[in-house]
Amino acid sequence: MNVLLIGATGTIGQAVAQALSAQHTLITAGHRDGDHQVDLANPESIRALFEAVGPVDAIISTAGQAAFAPFAQHSDDDFQLALNNKLMGQVNLVRYGTEYLSPGGSITLTSGVLSRAPIPGSTSVAMANGALESFVRAAALELDTLRLNVVAPVFVKETMVMMGMDPTPGVSAADTAKAYVAALEGAMHGQTLDVPDHL
Repeated sequence: MNVLLIGATGTIGQAVAQALSAQHTLITAGHRDGDHQVDLANPESIRALFEAVGPVDAIISTAGQAAFAPFAQHSDDDFQLALNNKLMGQVNLVRYGTEYLSPGGSITLTSGVLSRAPIPGSTSVAMANGALESFVRAAALELDTLRLNVVAPVFVKETMVMMGMDPTPGVSAADTAKAYVAALEGAMHGQTLDVPDHL
């Protein structure tokens, strides 16, 4: 399959690219790197990406920015970042991407475990994740020519190391990628794929 992978140079994105590259043809996109550049917070940038790439068999997003901060310190900009980028950026990948997707194709987005297991400082991240999962469930009811799913990673070991955290409870990026492979190659539709279920 021809797969458009957005966020391909991130920690999870690189692992997904490695997991898929032997069996699929990848077209990569990132904010500054990749075959194409895209700003998820800018709808026109997303439209331009699809116009440049053309028809594909699958779209996978491992991208989406959001800020961590204590609730009392969460600014308007912090909430807007999560809404404009992680939430609406990925929603718009579906809204605009369906026009370029082959019949029976697949779209996979990224939320995260914080939607159901939040931690202090994760307010806007959890908000965006939960909204994405609800969006996928609802939109899937009306999308009958493609499959739409969302992967919910837990903390990634490599990221935890970079943040100075104990990586023991995390899941490696390579293992996280298994859920994206399952979403691409499986038959599920309208589902949230929890990474631990696919290890």
